[in-house]
Amino acid sequence: MGTDTTPADSIPAEYLYSWSPKSTLTLDEFITKYKPSMVQNDGTKPWLWVRSERDVGSQISVEAQASAMAEAEALLKEVTDKVEQIKNDDSIPVRSSKKTGARSKKEVREQVQAEATEKLKDISKKHGYTDGKWLIFASSERVNAIWASIASSLVSGALSSTSAFCTKVATSPENETPGYQHLICVYLPDVYDKESVTEVMKVLLRKHGVNLSGVKSDLYTVIGLDSKHPSGISSTVWKSAALLKDTEIKELKDAATTTTQAETTKKSKSAEGKPKPLLKKKKVDNDDPFASDDDDDDIKRPGSDRKTGEVTTATKRTRDSEGNGDKSQKKKKTTH
Repeated sequence: MGTDTTPADSIPAEYLYSWSPKSTLTLDEFITKYKPSMVQNDGTKPWLWVRSERDVGSQISVEAQASAMAEAEALLKEVTDKVEQIKNDDSIPVRSSKKTGARSKKEVREQVQAEATEKLKDISKKHGYTDGKWLIFASSERVNAIWASIASSLVSGALSSTSAFCTKVATSPENETPGYQHLICVYLPDVYDKESVTEVMKVLLRKHGVNLSGVKSDLYTVIGLDSKHPSGISSTVWKSAALLKDTEIKELKDAATTTTQAETTKKSKSAEGKPKPLLKKKKVDNDDPFASDDDDDDIKRPGSDRKTGEVTTATKRTRDSEGNGDKSQKKKKTTH
C-alpha cells in the first residue's frame, strides 16, 4: 500500500506529477495522461498531486513547525516509556477488580494514551500546525476512476465548496505487488474542526462512495506516529464512527451507488439512441471486379489522428515549510 510520509506542504519544486490551476495542462489532460495504476514509482514519483486555487500555502512558520515537532516527539518518547513501565509493573493487574477497584494494565495504558492524544491536540493548536487529511484506500482496479472523480470534485465539483484544498494519490509500486492498495489523501486546513471535517466526509461518501480510513494530522505524519508506533497512541485524529452513525454512512454510500448506476444507465441509453455510422466502402469500378480497398489512400486508419500530450512542469508550492520531496514507499501494508 502507499504510505503517507509527507505533508501537503512539501511538494518538490518542478515536480512533473503535480497539477495546479497554473499548470499548462488542463486537469482533464493531466488526469488522462498520469493515471495512478499506470505511473510506476521508481523512487522519484511516489505521488500524483492535484491542488486547488484554495491551496494558499502553509500558514505556519518554520520556527513554529520545528517547535511543534520537538514538543510532540518528546511527548511520544514519554508515553512510550510509560507504556513500557505499565507492561512491566507487576503491581498493576492484567485484569481489573471490582472488589478492590484496581484497574487493569489495559485501562491504565489507554488512559495514558488518551491523555497524550489531547496533549498532541494542544500542541497542534498552540503552534497552528493543524493541517491533515482524510485517508482513503483504493484497489488498482478502481483507483483511476476514484482518483479522477475526487480530483475533479476538488477543483470544480462538490469538494470545491468545502475546506478541502489539495489531494494526492500513491502511484504504483515498481515491482508487482498482489493486492496493492493505493492511498489517496484529501487535505484539510484544520483536522480539529469537527464540522468542517464532517462536511468533507459527507461529500466523499455521498458523491464518491469511498471507504474512509480516518483523519490524520500532518504533525502525526512528520513525527512518525503510525498504527505500529510503540506508544500505542491512535494514529488518527478521527475515525468515521466518531463523526457519523453507521446507518448514516451506509445511506450516503448507497446514494452514491444509486447515482453512479443512474449515470451509467443514462450514458448507455444515450449511446443506444445514436445512429450507427455507415461503413465507408470502396467504390468498385464495374470494369475491375478485383479492385481492393487497400488501394484507397483516402480511407483513414484507426489511430491516424492521435495527438501526443505535452510534458508539463509542476509549479513549486508556496509553502514556507518543508521543501523536501516525498520518499519512495514500497510497503504492501500502510501505516497510518
